[in-house]
Amino acid sequence: MKLIEIPRVTTLTKDQFLKDYLRPQRPVVIEKYTEDWPAYSKWNFDYIKEIAGEKKVPLYDDRPVDHKEGFNEPHSTMKMKDYIDLLLREPTNYRIFLWNLMKEVPELQKDFYFPEFGIPIMKNLPMLFFGGKESHTFMHYDIDLANIFHFHFAGKKECILFPQTENKFLYKIPHSLITHESIDFSKPDYKEWPALKFATGYKTQLNHGEVLYMPEGYWHYMKYITPGFSMSLRSVARNPLHLSKAIYNVLFMRYFDNGMRRLRGQQWIEWKNERAIERTKKVIKSMA
Repeated sequence: MKLIEIPRVTTLTKDQFLKDYLRPQRPVVIEKYTEDWPAYSKWNFDYIKEIAGEKKVPLYDDRPVDHKEGFNEPHSTMKMKDYIDLLLREPTNYRIFLWNLMKEVPELQKDFYFPEFGIPIMKNLPMLFFGGKESHTFMHYDIDLANIFHFHFAGKKECILFPQTENKFLYKIPHSLITHESIDFSKPDYKEWPALKFATGYKTQLNHGEVLYMPEGYWHYMKYITPGFSMSLRSVARNPLHLSKAIYNVLFMRYFDNGMRRLRGQQWIEWKNERAIERTKKVIKSMA
């Protein structure tokens, strides 16, 4: 894979963001945007335990997709205080994924401000993400292909991104939002997954208080180098093609996939995985 370091800026004005990153759809890391937020100094694991410790949270790990599980169905649940104790005690694959801050812990809204970048932010959908050392997400893109502002707190996180133009090289699973689950994007095996050699994307590492802008529909793989957590804010896709794809995903694709899991069981999952490999092999052959 050819991975380009994501450009970094100390701060960014609205006009600079619109001109240099939103319009050309380029990712960027803003290093000091959150320093005037109360969250910058307050948001650590002790504070989250204090304010949300009794909340029961959904947990996800890196097990392969199973036909018995629904779309984005959690693998387990645990009280937040117990989960944080686990994170800090030992490595764990359990992650919190898409936890709605406004719904679950509205008090946390007092600690941050919605950014003024010239595009409307969905103010009812701030989402929190937590992970332990070495835990990771599958390479995926978000169902609504939104513009995403990913604010990282506590620890360090590795991020690998690809635009939608690289789909043909990523072993994308049909009727899904992920690539083939057997791929380790932090250490890819090019003998097993040769098409990845042709993929061009971006990489960076996020530290406390830094913000990563991910353009519409960007694939992203996140690996926690140390225990940490992040918050994502999103803005609706502006590209008509991306917006129509988002509507299709939300209103049809996820329900179709769940229906086929119930109807065909594990055969459906296996067929999708095989189809991803077959499609990508055809791409490589066409390039020979």
